[in-house]
Amino acid sequence: MHVRNRANRLRDWERRAELPLLIASLLFLACYAVLVLNHSRDPLLGDVALSVLLAVWALFACDYAVRLMLSGQGARFVTKHWLDTVVLLLPLLRPVRIVSTYVTLQRRRDQPRLSLYGRVMSYAGVTAVLLSFACALAVYQQERGAPGASIRTFGDSVWWACSAITTVGYGDVTPVTPLGRLFAVFLMVCGLALLGAVTGSFSSWLIQVFGREDRTTTADQDPSGGRGESAERPPEG
Repeated sequence: MHVRNRANRLRDWERRAELPLLIASLLFLACYAVLVLNHSRDPLLGDVALSVLLAVWALFACDYAVRLMLSGQGARFVTKHWLDTVVLLLPLLRPVRIVSTYVTLQRRRDQPRLSLYGRVMSYAGVTAVLLSFACALAVYQQERGAPGASIRTFGDSVWWACSAITTVGYGDVTPVTPLGRLFAVFLMVCGLALLGAVTGSFSSWLIQVFGREDRTTTADQDPSGGRGESAERPPEG
């Protein structure tokens, strides 16, 4: 009974906190973008963005601590919810938690607004955009001013992120710093996963559509309605 109450309290907390945390994630990304793109042009704006960014991260840490206590799992919570642990350490990766956010918010509705295939494609598209933007900011922060760097502007970084996540890799601009290359590997791996999810979902949707059309065509061509000729044959004699 005590374990069930813990699970209910944890589920209730996650349902209430997920939407505010999603908004806080977007605010975190916006503040990080200000810090990177401002680049010491306006010290006051940079200080405000840094303060808000740290406050949002503290909010993430409080949410993690509350869920850790409500779960009652102790150290097992860290390994069981490894994605949450990684996201806490690297808040720029919070877009990968869109699935859990969607599932939590969907519990408030009776029926999903989109079909299964639509949900997969929407998740993959939104995640790709947010991850590309976050990695473009991180790589630009590492690469600007680095010796021999080919990514010198944020536009170069966005172009690189688009080619990396789509696994095209033109090679005209590439990271040269260790952290920049680490972000590149991460983005390429995510691009392969997202591309595979979209391709598989689209292929499955096409098979379903064509299969439905084949069944409809077969039913239209069969005047007996699938009951066979024996059911319509008049008695002899």
